This record gives sequence, C-alpha cells and structure tokens, in this order.
Amino acid sequence: MSEHLGLYRCETCGNSVQVLISGEGELVCCGHPMSLLQPHKNDDSANEKHVPVFLEIPETGENKIQVGAIPHPMIESHYIQFIEAISKDNKYICIKFLEPEDEPIKNLRCSREINRAIEYCNIHGLWEGYKN
Repeated sequence: MSEHLGLYRCETCGNSVQVLISGEGELVCCGHPMSLLQPHKNDDSANEKHVPVFLEIPETGENKIQVGAIPHPMIESHYIQFIEAISKDNKYICIKFLEPEDEPIKNLRCSREINRAIEYCNIHGLWEGYKN
C-alpha cells in the first residue's frame, strides 16, 4: 500500500511521484518497484544547509521557509529542486519548484496552519523540517 503524501523515486530513471490518494497497488517504474524516500535524519553535518527552517520576518509579518539555516547553494550541479509546505492535518500542501538560479526560499501565504516542510536536494535527497 502506498503512503499518503509519500514521495517515491525510481532508482533506474529518477522519476519521482508523490501519492495524493493511497491505494492498494504497488508503484512501479521501469519494471521495478519504486522506493519510498525517507527524509534524512537531523544528525549529520549537512543539516545546516538542508533542513527546512521556518522564518518570520517581524517587519512585514511575512512567513517563509528557507532551506538551511545557512542558505543552500543554488548552482547547476547542486541545488534544491522543490520545497513543499504541509499543513498540520496533512490535508493541505503547497509546493514550489526551483531552478539553480532561484533562492532556496518559499513564501507562505496559506490559509491553513503549516507546521512541516520537505525539500529535495538533487545530490543529498529528501530533508524535512518542523515549525517550532
């Protein structure tokens, strides 16, 4: 059974899919089962540039998600492919796809309470962060 909001990746071609509605079947690509990606643990040295961080800008009242306490590099060979904000009840998601020249930041203009974010680095994979 697939996992609701789970991110799956084909190890052969690199296709990635996110499950919106779970079903009983197995996700298959290139003739092989797709792998459920698990976010990296927050215990290695890459944390400071990969874990999504929730920011509030006091002057404007704006809320943002930034990839890394130290912003992640955004160059052709190493960049964040997307940032996704997820509501507390897992019923609302908002995603921003990025290119190498973009800032690794997503503005939050959501009507729901967002408490979790995931991001995908083209080299280091999936990372997750929570709002304090």
